[in-house]
Amino acid sequence: MVLKKISGLGMILSMTIGLSFAQSPWERLAQRPSVLELDKGLIKGTSQSLLLELVSSSQTVSSLRPKSDEHFDFTPNDRLQMRSGNGLYHLGDVNIRYRLGEQDDWQSVSTAADRKAVTALTTGEGHILATADLANTLPTDLPFGIKRSWEVIDGRLTLKFELQNKSSVPLEIGALGIPMIFNNILHEKSLEDAHTQNVFYDPYIGKDAGYLQVSRLDGKGNVLLVVPYGQTPFEAYRPLLDDPTPRGITFEGFHEWMLCSKAYAGNEWKGIEQWNEATSLLLEPNDVRVFGLQFVLAPEIRMIEQTLLENKRPVAMGVPGYVVPMDVEAKLFLQYPERVRSMEVYPKDALTISQVKHKDKGIQSYAVKGRKWGRARLTVTYKDGLKQTINYKVVKPESELVADVGHFLTTEQWFDQPNDLFGRNPSVISYDYEAKKQVTQDSRAWVAGLSDEGGAGSWLAAIMKQLVLPDKEEVKQLEQFVNQTLWGNIQHKEGARKYGVKKSVFYFEPDSMPKGTYSDSINYKVWSAWNKKGADDVGRSYNYPHVAAAHWVFYRLARFHQGLVSERPWAWYLENAFHTSMAMVNQAPHYAQFGQMEGTIFLLVLSDLKSEGYIDMANELEMAMKKRADHWRSLKYPFGSEMPWDSTGQEEVYMWSDYFGYADKAEVTLNAIMAYMPTIPHWAYNGNARRYWDFLYGGKISRVERQIHHYGSALNAIPVLKAYKKEPTDLYLLRVGYGGLLGGIANVTQDGFGPCAFHSYPSTLDIDPLSGDYGSGFFGYAVNTSSYLIEDKRLGWLGFGGNVEQKKDWISLELTNGAKDKVFIAPAKLWITLDAGKIESVSYHAKNGKVKLVLAKGGEHTPQAFLHVYDADGNISEKVKHRLDLKQNTLIVDVRENGATLNF
Repeated sequence: MVLKKISGLGMILSMTIGLSFAQSPWERLAQRPSVLELDKGLIKGTSQSLLLELVSSSQTVSSLRPKSDEHFDFTPNDRLQMRSGNGLYHLGDVNIRYRLGEQDDWQSVSTAADRKAVTALTTGEGHILATADLANTLPTDLPFGIKRSWEVIDGRLTLKFELQNKSSVPLEIGALGIPMIFNNILHEKSLEDAHTQNVFYDPYIGKDAGYLQVSRLDGKGNVLLVVPYGQTPFEAYRPLLDDPTPRGITFEGFHEWMLCSKAYAGNEWKGIEQWNEATSLLLEPNDVRVFGLQFVLAPEIRMIEQTLLENKRPVAMGVPGYVVPMDVEAKLFLQYPERVRSMEVYPKDALTISQVKHKDKGIQSYAVKGRKWGRARLTVTYKDGLKQTINYKVVKPESELVADVGHFLTTEQWFDQPNDLFGRNPSVISYDYEAKKQVTQDSRAWVAGLSDEGGAGSWLAAIMKQLVLPDKEEVKQLEQFVNQTLWGNIQHKEGARKYGVKKSVFYFEPDSMPKGTYSDSINYKVWSAWNKKGADDVGRSYNYPHVAAAHWVFYRLARFHQGLVSERPWAWYLENAFHTSMAMVNQAPHYAQFGQMEGTIFLLVLSDLKSEGYIDMANELEMAMKKRADHWRSLKYPFGSEMPWDSTGQEEVYMWSDYFGYADKAEVTLNAIMAYMPTIPHWAYNGNARRYWDFLYGGKISRVERQIHHYGSALNAIPVLKAYKKEPTDLYLLRVGYGGLLGGIANVTQDGFGPCAFHSYPSTLDIDPLSGDYGSGFFGYAVNTSSYLIEDKRLGWLGFGGNVEQKKDWISLELTNGAKDKVFIAPAKLWITLDAGKIESVSYHAKNGKVKLVLAKGGEHTPQAFLHVYDADGNISEKVKHRLDLKQNTLIVDVRENGATLNF
């Protein structure tokens, strides 16, 4: 089964809270007086590719449909009557903050605040669909006038405003915003209806080169692109928090495209570094400023950039993306009819940019090097004066960053308080980076209770770090945690619930605990402060992948390394990983019907059971997973979860659909991921899988808000990069997947703290201080960190996760990814992985297809490298198997002295 309707509260909340409201926020919204005068009819118009309907009285959008699919609407037309009151924004509205002359205070006005019918203007020009003076719906005696028109210019639907200073003194416009109102309201939609009727949209906040892309949830069909008309820079993206449409799990909220933002930067956003420098517009008496937007259609998601080029918009492409480790020689490719006049970096020493000759005259190519940790902004000015900004995040080399993560988790977050009343000693516990202290109590039981994503996140990240970069002392600490705290407390080790995983080991039950156990400063009178019975519940399937992953990592540490693990043999951990996987479907069957975040772990466990010859266990696990996959195959959109809509189940649904050969369902899943995971020239949005409610459950700043690189980014990168290896000519997939992969480490602080996510609201633009569910994202990074060597027809040889060097026909890639244990050679369709050991570099001969692999020198605990070579479909490469004399599909290489060089 799946949720039949997407309600305003998540399924888990509706079951747990047990509250009944006399009137829901949506019912209250519907009862607001209607002021749009919908009975006065509509104005209809068409452009080359779009059908437009405007409300006659307001000349705001009622409907915007593609000609190719007249049944689909990009706007929330289905809620037009409900949203017809004052204060509710529609496409065509405008918000303005201004001040006159020497005034200090800003005045704010909006066409949506106190709506009145606008004054329609007549024109003899046939390309104008509708035009109006907006004075009626604005306060009287304004020092400026504003007119709006809907036009078709060069076949493109255009929204145009004309702002005139009617006063005798200079007029400063400190904020100018155009609300972007599209149908992202999922309330009371079935999953099938949501995927076929609703959209998500993502901003490129890139000044004159900025745009908004509006994609259907199913990832298919046309994509609506909103681009500037005239001088309409995309300077900031402001959430419209004053719109009464109820924000929540089924509605992220609306935002506005801001041309200028100085009035907010100096007030509500004061002291916060914005994506772009905040500016204002200055209009002298009688001056007129024309600005606006155009609406064009891209045939499909992968054609967004081509459509931008066809509309003479600048296109930037960063390799490997816009999160740049300091040891990576990144590249930037710019396409625009005008040449670059200048480039400016802020902060000045954050990046170095140097031009590189390129064989294609239509592409301007640059080498980019990260020099200073933190955010960096590149401003590109073209010869026609157009300014494009590209936001980068410079991080440490991945191996250093990963080492910092492990150190922070096993020192600052290492909980070692004897006689802890909840049995959490020893463990890696949640952390408040703002307060610089461990979180041992929270009204959300799981945050302090070592389970759920928001409480298990920290110890999961610490254990997954060992998969990437094992450290003897850290492994020793975590071995204590696994054998003393996880096994027997978080996870039952005996009895009828053996292998079951608790929802939390922390709980609120003051009558059964010593006085003073709970802080008086925390409000425990909330649904999330579970009592012991609630905390002991083993029915939440989402808790099981974390525990299975812990057992599996320790199996691999014990199996492929020497002297790292001492308390138990490798077989015990592998068997526990199996039993935990089976316990999920047996003890938590309801939620197990859904795809799990980190569900890839079950496929990894199955693979190792097979390789170790545990045939009975492998068959049992495979049968259990096939039953789940068969259920998903029966659904059109199998993406239900404990939440009404989610972006984490897709990872596991894709992986098992692909494994069992359900190509149709794998494609549906991948398309859905592409809809909410874009590639955009901005580190925060590139590869950022949509997530907007988990600050409520795992954050310190608790609000509904688009999260920047929450765990969904790195988890969704798993299926995207898997799909890329099957289609290695699809550079779009690689760019999206690698953006998500590096998103998994983008928010790590200089000293190694991993936050749950980064806040996108311009009033914050910083990490959340709570560690929360960061570990789920680090799982995605740890199992997926890899390097890619590819050749693109226009861009040449490219490296993702490594630096490329070409010497005649030999193309070499020096690996820079965190683990240095996986590399994909796209032209050869070879996927090379190590169970232990590290790859220094790989070289490919462009003419004869030969490959040279250089392995790094081993250490005390890793004297041998365990090598596998697969083809693009994930099968053992027969060609390479022959040449390397692989036995049992694994080549064991002694690397204790000087590493090794392999040729095949």
